[in-house]
Amino acid sequence: MTGNSIILAVDRNQRNLELLAQFLNKEGYQVMTASSFEEVARAIDLPDRIGIALVDISGFDRRIWDCCEQLRSHPIPFLILSPKQSAVIQQESLYRGACSILIKPLAVRQLLSLVHSLLGEPA
Repeated sequence: MTGNSIILAVDRNQRNLELLAQFLNKEGYQVMTASSFEEVARAIDLPDRIGIALVDISGFDRRIWDCCEQLRSHPIPFLILSPKQSAVIQQESLYRGACSILIKPLAVRQLLSLVHSLLGEPA
């Protein structure tokens, strides 16, 4: 499990955010949620240790990429959750510092494997 690391879950859709947080909590992770750019900025500035961020880009405008830049500059590794397979989204995600891109609906094993890996945990 994560010890001091917190997973920051970012999603515009409150219900999806709740479901993701519940799933990760059941897996033993501490989760902080954010559904706006302001909430992400506040979370990044907290003294608590954010180990990784899961950023669902659905419903956000282009400013989501600025949010990703903030994560990268802190440095907080992050995964992009995308509603569709897109070369443009993939290119932008990697350019902004994403460790990986997952296409929804999420494959649970793949998500957990990436979370374990980014937090430096055994799989």
